[in-house]
Amino acid sequence: MPELTEELIMRLYRNMYTIRRFEETVSELAGMAMIPGFMVHLSVGQEAVATGVCAALREDDYIVSTHRGHGHLIAKGAATDKMMAEIMGKETGYCRGRGGSMHITSVEAGGLGANGIVGAGLVIAPGAALSARMRGTDQVTVCFFGDGASNQGTFHEGLNLAATWNLGVVFVCENNGYGYSTPQRLHQSIGRISQRAAAYDIPGLTVDGNDVLEVYHAASWAVERARKGEGPALLEAVTLRWMGHYVDDDDDYRSEEEKAEFRAHCPVERLEREAVEGGLLSTSQLERIRSEVDEEVERARSFAEESEEPSPEDDPRLVFSGGEL
Repeated sequence: MPELTEELIMRLYRNMYTIRRFEETVSELAGMAMIPGFMVHLSVGQEAVATGVCAALREDDYIVSTHRGHGHLIAKGAATDKMMAEIMGKETGYCRGRGGSMHITSVEAGGLGANGIVGAGLVIAPGAALSARMRGTDQVTVCFFGDGASNQGTFHEGLNLAATWNLGVVFVCENNGYGYSTPQRLHQSIGRISQRAAAYDIPGLTVDGNDVLEVYHAASWAVERARKGEGPALLEAVTLRWMGHYVDDDDDYRSEEEKAEFRAHCPVERLEREAVEGGLLSTSQLERIRSEVDEEVERARSFAEESEEPSPEDDPRLVFSGGEL
């Protein structure tokens, strides 16, 4: 089990708080009609999953993301200024403003794409893992997906292929209890998605997705065995989505009592308490991290707001063969 050091706790806390402040800022900008496009999916409340999993990865490892992917990329090391610019559709964004919120990616950070198609990443991840094997590296691929995506055919295809070929993939289900507006109990007969690992003879583990340390330890175990050539694993992180499925979702399918209960399990505050009570960090250290992150996110916002709009004249060379990003 990885040692819990002051440096690690600070990194975990900084990543979680950065995701929280970034997503809150994106929500504010969306409310001001400053983000183009229709759907912006936020991961407020789910920060511990992306943070804990990506902390177990190396820089050269891969992640395959979902439509709710801002947090994944931040946790993997993407720059908040280029991310904010991309979400706001600016030329300085990671995809030069053409990808936006739902298709944002950073290849240099190991991101193989966010995806608006539910469950699409489940068949992309084994391909990335196969490429690592063919190139003779020990890179690991993490595939993030939701509880709804675990009902897609791609779930079974991806896990079956990865298990059959013994590929280095860690499948991470961010189970926030809802496939859009449908509770898990209404779309699945099983209690735990990790149970499905048994069908492919791979390990399956369910963890508290609001406990970043528990997520980190489980992910470290799964990543290490994948890196050693011991094959894939299915990790289910049970978490809570505080906001609607997307910005402007009325979220009337959940009661106010239920949503209030979510906030009582805040992963950011939980780590704050555990770090201070365990003597790993002081309140002044936490305050300094929050102040630094607040300034970073504000700079990212200013950078994006001041960046230029994409030029339509550039579109052909970015679409057809021979174009460059």
